[in-house]
Amino acid sequence: MKSIRFFLFALCLFFLGGTGIAQQPQYEFRGVWIATVLGIDWPPQNASVEQQKAEFIRQLDLHKRNGMNAIIAQVRPSGDAFYPSPYEPWSQWLTGVQGRAPVPFYDPLAFMIQETHKRGMEFHAWLNPYRAEFTIGKSSVASDNMIRKRPDWFVTYGTTRYFNPSNKQVQQFVIDVVRDIVRRYDIDGIHMDDYFYPYPIGSKPFPDDYAYKKSGTTLSKADWRRSNVDSMIRNLNIAIKGLKPWCKFGISPFAVWRNASQDPMGSNSKAGMTNYDDLYADILLWLKMGWIDYVTPQLYREIGDHLIPYETLVDWWGKHSYGRHVYIGHGIYRYYETNTNWKKPSQIPEQIRILRKDPKIQGSVYFSSKSFDRNPAGWNDSLRNNYYRLPAKIPPMPWLPQKPGN
Repeated sequence: MKSIRFFLFALCLFFLGGTGIAQQPQYEFRGVWIATVLGIDWPPQNASVEQQKAEFIRQLDLHKRNGMNAIIAQVRPSGDAFYPSPYEPWSQWLTGVQGRAPVPFYDPLAFMIQETHKRGMEFHAWLNPYRAEFTIGKSSVASDNMIRKRPDWFVTYGTTRYFNPSNKQVQQFVIDVVRDIVRRYDIDGIHMDDYFYPYPIGSKPFPDDYAYKKSGTTLSKADWRRSNVDSMIRNLNIAIKGLKPWCKFGISPFAVWRNASQDPMGSNSKAGMTNYDDLYADILLWLKMGWIDYVTPQLYREIGDHLIPYETLVDWWGKHSYGRHVYIGHGIYRYYETNTNWKKPSQIPEQIRILRKDPKIQGSVYFSSKSFDRNPAGWNDSLRNNYYRLPAKIPPMPWLPQKPGN
């Protein structure tokens, strides 16, 4: 009799919990971006080492309570490092002055990895490949920065200085930086965002005419630019897998590859710019060739958006994954804007429901960490008590060997 009562009680709890709990997948990537550029998420400005550590742990614990199982932390925001690097100076956003080590000394990357793994979560090291000086004349630039050592490697566009994507030595330098991280640190993945060739500034041309003519290529300038990025992505994957075959390599591009008005393979969207045509990032090629293991499109739009509808792009990316993983990027930071659609408590739950209906979508990543602090629209509660109430395992990638010890 007692067992029957227990069964009925459990059954009631099951139905009271709602369909969100009942439909939770066993395998689902649930990640959060922790941005360090400008101290967006971490570390706090002028914080001591102990305060830095305490704040990172606080954020980790918050995300763990919310049901997350992965952290994507920015460790090279602008030609700098959140770890002792033989190639680049300490980040100004860590200590206030580029090149200055933390006092008392510690290795922030090693610390972040250890604390993340301690909570059973994956750690992906996030790097920006080409940004070098965030704001020319205002950013701190150390004496041993490559800007001072090899000024011929860089170009200026707007108020920012960039590594020149067409320079073969630059490409090898970025690969060396990544190899160093993969070799020395127990990371689960390398992650790059949407900043390849920079976002266009009006009609201002990117200053690479001389490099294009000097290359002697027969490609159009647009195809030549794409080939420069393609080459680096391909060789990065080779370098990563050559050191640790189980280490994942992922990209989080702008939401739209191309519009259908530009290409029959494109999405039914009206984006003013695209990865392929403006950032020279041919994400579909990288997926098709197996050069990346996952893609996290930044779908920071609401359901039914008139230009880039969330539900349309989820479907499109799922259909163009080429067997690789797709984790959808959610812009929870948009709750703090004036857009009323992002004030609706149903916005994120509905987004999760939509992606879970697609078997070719394996999870979510949220931008960004501190946006969760004030429980926007009650989404922390929605995740903890419903959608992420049950823990999920990281989806396996059958084309990669298992990480030793797992």
